[in-house]
Amino acid sequence: MNFYKAILRTPLFKATSLNSVSVMLKIGTGLITSKILAIFIGPSGMALAGNFKNFMTSIENIATLGFQNGVVKYIVENKDNEVEFKKIMSTVFLSLLTVSMLLSAVLFGFSSYWTSTVLDNTMQYAIVFKILALVLPWYATTVFLIVVLNGLGKYRSVIYVNIIGNILGLLFAVAAIWHFKTLGALLSIIIPPSLLFFVVFYYLNKDIRFLSTISRHSFDVQVLKNLSSYSLMALVSSVFGSWVFLAIRKKIIVVLGIEQAGYWEAMTRISNYYLLFISTMLTVYFFPKLAFSTSKKATKNVFWSYYNGVLPLFVIGLTVLFFLRFFVIRLFFTKAFLPVADLFFWQLLGDVFKAASLILGYQFFAKKLTIAFIGTEIFSLLLMYTFCHFFMTAFGIQGIVMAHALTYFIYWMMLVIYFRKSLF
Repeated sequence: MNFYKAILRTPLFKATSLNSVSVMLKIGTGLITSKILAIFIGPSGMALAGNFKNFMTSIENIATLGFQNGVVKYIVENKDNEVEFKKIMSTVFLSLLTVSMLLSAVLFGFSSYWTSTVLDNTMQYAIVFKILALVLPWYATTVFLIVVLNGLGKYRSVIYVNIIGNILGLLFAVAAIWHFKTLGALLSIIIPPSLLFFVVFYYLNKDIRFLSTISRHSFDVQVLKNLSSYSLMALVSSVFGSWVFLAIRKKIIVVLGIEQAGYWEAMTRISNYYLLFISTMLTVYFFPKLAFSTSKKATKNVFWSYYNGVLPLFVIGLTVLFFLRFFVIRLFFTKAFLPVADLFFWQLLGDVFKAASLILGYQFFAKKLTIAFIGTEIFSLLLMYTFCHFFMTAFGIQGIVMAHALTYFIYWMMLVIYFRKSLF
């Protein structure tokens, strides 16, 4: 009994429990949104929404300069040093505000080009990029404030913000998709996160006076130099990665048809929902631990607490999901999406390898291993694109998820070999 009480008192269990509530809510709201998408816009509209989400990932990271993981690390190290803390806050905030405003001008001025490139020449949706241009500074600031909360170790506040954001996103998505169909689906990707700014600001202001920490005189170019490697890593991963997946989806549309691309997007959505358990735990709990670890033994303990405590539960959950796949598709999509069932096995297998590799991948950021990260990331993305090209020709849409599984198996093995001394 004392053993179980000890487990209940651990920070990991507390973070996992609250995080599970947040993630379950996000999955629930996301699946409701997916059901509405399936009913009102079908596989073809879902494919366009997938393209736009990939584009948004790259834009978000460009607007925030890819500083997220670096900011977490430096705030963890300097949160008790008032002078250095103000330098980090001021430099990063003023930099991302400038970049996001410049990026907004590019998005607004070339909205027709972006519509043609991202949304397959569906010019009636050019308004989306103009609206994105207007809300982008708010969007980027919201991301930054959440990162600051995370660096301060306020993971409960981060999770509460996520919970509120999920509810806000669901309400907006239901109303927008109901009235504007595909246009509403695209707007629901960009507007709710921007509105979340006020919620994040409230939670952060309970711990620090945000406005008083921002000063033009505290701007320090050295902070940008320190963060540059993190920026480069994040930008390579998110921007290059997003455009690779955008290229894959566009190729599916050309070769197999837009409905097939919609099936892959539906499978990807399901995958993203359950991977939230992993990604949120890594961001909120494990990454700060890795950043704080100063010895191989401490790093090894973090790695194996993940492999022994989180990954086995994840595998069990995916096994149950596989056997319930037809029920899940009927419940959260429509009968038109039943071909998605054929994609489950390879997608789930690939996601096991992905989850196993993510904890190792975060070590690149925690220890600022820039060259190694960029090399492995570009190699894995090129593998993914190459495998998709050949497997799609041989196996159709199922070849895409087969490529996913093989790519992440190879990527995981590379990271195990690279970090073998910290692991074993």
